[in-house]
Amino acid sequence: PQRTAAAFALGVFIAFSPAYGLHTVMVVLCTWLFGLNFVALMAGAFLNNPWTVVPILGTTYWTGALLMGRTDVPTFNWHDLSFAGIYQQVLPYAIPFALGGFVLSVVGGLLAYPAAYMLIAKYRRSLLPPPSPEAEPLPPHDQLG
Repeated sequence: PQRTAAAFALGVFIAFSPAYGLHTVMVVLCTWLFGLNFVALMAGAFLNNPWTVVPILGTTYWTGALLMGRTDVPTFNWHDLSFAGIYQQVLPYAIPFALGGFVLSVVGGLLAYPAAYMLIAKYRRSLLPPPSPEAEPLPPHDQLG
């Protein structure tokens, strides 16, 4: 359960990382480098999915801005959609976003490990057959062979 929980926690770390578009690549790389459970890594990484991406993006920026003491609200000028215009508008928010993503990745991973470990261990215990009441204990080991 420790390795599977660690794989899930690393997946959660990846889910909150600000490297959007590279999550699946990071999962495959971590699976290959560390020999971790691919399914557990993907399950953790897919906490960030189309239904959760907007709240995660907002929380990521808000956390970074809060830590940096920024109170400005991001605005976007829809009249200048050139690459340079978008770049200039997004650039001031990149550092709070990266900081918030890193902090949420660490917190998410630290919270995910004990939760996943507890659930995996409980599930595996439920798979064990119940002890038989009439089973006799084994005799002591004979030193002579």
